[in-house]
Amino acid sequence: MAYSDKVKAIYQDQLKSIQDAGLFKQERFIHSSQAADIEVEFPTGSSIKKVINVCANNYLGLSSHPEILKAAHDGLDSRGYGMSSVRFICGTQDIHRELENKVSEFLGTEDTILFPSCMDANAGVFEAILTSEDVMISDRLVHASIIDGMRLCPAQHDTFKHSNMEHLEKKLQLHANKRLKVVINDGVYSMDGDTAKLDEMAALCEKYDALLFVDDSHSTGFIGKTGRGTHEKCGVMGKIDIITTTFGKALGGASGGCVSGRKEIVEMCRQKARPYLFSNTIAPVVVSGVLRVLDILSKSTERRDKLEANTKFWRDGLTDAGFILKDGDTPIVSVMLFNAKLSQDFSRDLFDLGIYAIGFFFPVVPQGAARIRTQISAGHEMHHLEKALDAFIQVGKKYEILGKTKQEIIDRYGC
Repeated sequence: MAYSDKVKAIYQDQLKSIQDAGLFKQERFIHSSQAADIEVEFPTGSSIKKVINVCANNYLGLSSHPEILKAAHDGLDSRGYGMSSVRFICGTQDIHRELENKVSEFLGTEDTILFPSCMDANAGVFEAILTSEDVMISDRLVHASIIDGMRLCPAQHDTFKHSNMEHLEKKLQLHANKRLKVVINDGVYSMDGDTAKLDEMAALCEKYDALLFVDDSHSTGFIGKTGRGTHEKCGVMGKIDIITTTFGKALGGASGGCVSGRKEIVEMCRQKARPYLFSNTIAPVVVSGVLRVLDILSKSTERRDKLEANTKFWRDGLTDAGFILKDGDTPIVSVMLFNAKLSQDFSRDLFDLGIYAIGFFFPVVPQGAARIRTQISAGHEMHHLEKALDAFIQVGKKYEILGKTKQEIIDRYGC
């Protein structure tokens, strides 16, 4: 069918319904590098405003770090702009293997394979290692990229209630006759900020002869005593069979991801994972930057420790002010507002006060679970956090939600 007026009208009607429901997502344009202080154009066509960013994945504040920028420039000069090929043809440089080895050393795994993104890693790993004789048992709140990857895999799929170990054990018993069983979860859940119970999961997987998979994208570099991730925090390093993670968050914030874990599983991905076989490899400039990030993290936990202190100040301040927060101890701190329009109005008022924090609502989060998701960084100084906290309190007072229960907020604004 040609792109007729009829087809055009179908999409226009769908877009209008999204707008009418208060669920339309409008992009903003940043006119500066990523940092605690950024320059933003919002709405489109308006003047550019300097604001404090409290909603980036820049957990360690390394996105514009001078040492990372220098390493990236050096990589550009010595290895070029891009590879123009996939890995198995002529898209592999020495620095790609060097990064894979360094990631394995950092995570405490046997081997690592690079992907263009963690979404590509999650899209490729399950189909590469599982068949219709196997089963994937995933937490019900796993990331969308994991869901997409599981959809591409012929293995049976089942779920367990979020972080419910009793329910997981029942599912492992139910699928005891499968050739392979893989328990699948996030290390830190990106919308709520809670941590998976990897120690309990590892014990169950050992008991029922199952593999354990974790996407540690919101953990690698800053969770755990030395920032190795949730497997370090939970005391199960060496017991996770498959780790996927990203270089697009704490590890420099550019792009790229990986599958890290058992060497046979990594080799299966090298042989069969479609995003690896049919996508250009990570650009040399990014590889060089990530290599420098890992050098920095291996020498000191200073940034991780500062992030932990910043997170505590932020969470304690919001709690004392009377906001409803999702439980957790990670730099992801979700302020619950429940109503989609309220989350957008709240975000807009924060912006007017110089604070950049985005409202999250359906379908990004479940209906009636709208929120402002804040993310703290080691790049934040105390004056950033104090100003942001004052702004949150001011807007919270405006909408009369401070000290209110969930039901009181819903009764006032709906969900």
